[in-house]
Amino acid sequence: MTVHLYDSATRQITPLDPVVPGRVGIYHCGLTVQGPPHIGHIRKEVVFDVLRRWLERAGYDVRIVANVTDIDDKIIAKGAESGEPWFAVAYRNERALHAAYEVLGCEPPTYEPRATGHVPEMIEMIETLIERGHAYAAEDGSGDVYFDVRSWPAYGELSNQSIDDMQEAPDAPADGKRDPRDFALWKGHKEGEPESASWPTPWGRGRPGWHLECSAMAAKYLGPEFDIHGGGLDLRFPHHENELAQSRAAGQPFARVWMHNAMLNLGSSKMSKSVGNTLTVAEVVKRVPAIALRYYLVAAHYRSIIEYSEESLAEAATTMARIEGFVTRAAELVGRCDDGEIPPAFAEAMDDDLSVPAALAILQDTVTTGQRLLGGGPSEDLRAALGAVRAMLDVLGLDPLDPHWGSGRDQGAADAALGALVQQLLDHRAEARATKDFAAADRIRDQLTAAGVAIEDTPQGARWSVKEDR
Repeated sequence: MTVHLYDSATRQITPLDPVVPGRVGIYHCGLTVQGPPHIGHIRKEVVFDVLRRWLERAGYDVRIVANVTDIDDKIIAKGAESGEPWFAVAYRNERALHAAYEVLGCEPPTYEPRATGHVPEMIEMIETLIERGHAYAAEDGSGDVYFDVRSWPAYGELSNQSIDDMQEAPDAPADGKRDPRDFALWKGHKEGEPESASWPTPWGRGRPGWHLECSAMAAKYLGPEFDIHGGGLDLRFPHHENELAQSRAAGQPFARVWMHNAMLNLGSSKMSKSVGNTLTVAEVVKRVPAIALRYYLVAAHYRSIIEYSEESLAEAATTMARIEGFVTRAAELVGRCDDGEIPPAFAEAMDDDLSVPAALAILQDTVTTGQRLLGGGPSEDLRAALGAVRAMLDVLGLDPLDPHWGSGRDQGAADAALGALVQQLLDHRAEARATKDFAAADRIRDQLTAAGVAIEDTPQGARWSVKEDR
């Protein structure tokens, strides 16, 4: 079955038809790094990580470009507030973004270009747009350059709006614009701004407009036409609308499919730095395991709004713990089963616009079947169930035996020594129980518990794990 995705431009689910057969090029808008990422930001990263994993499982060579907007009015303002260079603010928060990628098991993009590293490409694109009659330099000497929205009749096609119904673009004063809805391609340097936040151009020193950055970088790394452009639904207008207009006006076909994930809300409003209702990734993973947070962000369909609550996050942690418990216990009985096969119903769900909720239903059914098999000891049926569960979890980035999550990782000599010592104590405890010396058995259990080692008695013997204080 062919992968189908919902195209925000046509508002239809459409089969994926790559520009280059066997290869999929994806551009999704990264963060403007004026602050550390919250879980609303990282939902998009998880969505596109799952898309990438599924496409690679389907045999595609996937190339993902996700930019970093490291120059922006807000970044400059943050630097002024804190008394540090704007680029220090950007770099610190870029590192926080990378840490969030890592903690949630997101594979890094194929390439992650910074806006500040691509000013020549942006200037070249502006010159093309001016030559084609779709852009102009402000006559007030400000150094601003604007896209002329009236020159592009298709403007508004992505968000399905008429120009006359749009509000004016807030990215620059309307004084130098022919139409208040014209948006800034280039912003002239203003008095009081750091000189380091500007570059020389034919129109004077300045810095790029936000929308221009992505068009220039997408074209550089994926070509004038590529397969999928994505991001949060809040970017569809004006950001993606403006990208589409300026790229096509410059003669580029641009993206074939537009893919937008819905928002993660806190208190019925979009999670946003500007209104202060944010939960950073670093804060949330202090309360639940990172793999549980990833499950929480994965579980809803990517086009469905997530209404955040501590209760739903706790439920996700409980569900993930159940899955992890099955995988761990089954692996002890039949081995890791790294060669499992994806059930056809799971594949059908994933091919249908990444229908993860339907795919998770197949996963949960398989886990339930596998748990019933545990009591019977090792068997081929249990091995098949574990292999299928692990294959499905791998697509979702949730396999607890993946080295990223720690289970099954070679932890070195220290962990090997810990395992040997714990097992020795468990053997002594088993001997004490066999001779009905329950007081001695309880003392050993209490000693291990005090040391942070959790014990679970099963029909196959005692199992242990290191407790995480969350």
